[in-house]
Amino acid sequence: MKSLSCARLAPLAAIALAGCSDNRAPAIPLFGAYFPAWLACATIGILGAVAIRVAFVLIGLDDRLPLRLLVYVCLAAGISFAASLAFFGR
Repeated sequence: MKSLSCARLAPLAAIALAGCSDNRAPAIPLFGAYFPAWLACATIGILGAVAIRVAFVLIGLDDRLPLRLLVYVCLAAGISFAASLAFFGR
């Protein structure tokens, strides 16, 4: 097995570190303290998934879902990602 030289690892390191920047993570001032934006987006996602579950139960779709937990976790993640893009646009 050949050993990787620094010349081969440099492009990989540059790609891996391309997302790093001097910008700070988005934070929301709330009650005098700064909370990370991902926490607010996660809360929005969880509340959105709960609201969708209530709607699914009311229309009878909840009983037909094969993997309920996976569906609702993916819904919460999708809503969280959409909220992050909508509010912070990164």
